[in-house]
Amino acid sequence: MAVTETVARKRNAETTRAALLKAALNRFVREGYDGVSLRDIATDAGVDVALVSRYFGGKLDLFAEVMATSPSPTHLFEGDHADFGERISAKLVIEKQESKDFDCLVIMLRSASSPDATEIIRRMGEERFYGPFAKWLGGRDAKIRARLVADIIKGVTLDRVMAEDFGFTPDAREKFRARLARTLQAAIDP
Repeated sequence: MAVTETVARKRNAETTRAALLKAALNRFVREGYDGVSLRDIATDAGVDVALVSRYFGGKLDLFAEVMATSPSPTHLFEGDHADFGERISAKLVIEKQESKDFDCLVIMLRSASSPDATEIIRRMGEERFYGPFAKWLGGRDAKIRARLVADIIKGVTLDRVMAEDFGFTPDAREKFRARLARTLQAAIDP
């Protein structure tokens, strides 16, 4: 069966491309940009390393594609401004999180020491988060408020990655969420 899958993958460009993206995502999450080789990714995808260049051009282009195809964070700032703090604090503190919800942040953290990777992270952040978020916020100092909220979200998310319940009892966790809601709401207000 493994031989059949390999033959089918060689004949299907979309399947091969998807396998390479998945393998790259998994590797970048575990090892960051500098710790990953194209050979590792190709091996994980079950294809020849030459196919990485064929489909993506190189490691940096593949990294950019992984970042671009990560789940969009725009859901964080859809809806009414008035209940932003309540909505986002519930997402960050209470709602069940999947590991894929954190993949992009983990990749950013593990790749931050690479100048090439950080340029892509910066560009993607501007295109996919800061720019649209500042536009949604509107008004005075929208870019500053967007960055402040993003920094708070990243910090709380990182804390949750390390301890699912933040080390709190349920009552303390709710108090934390309520205080975070007020903080987030104050941060988006002009």
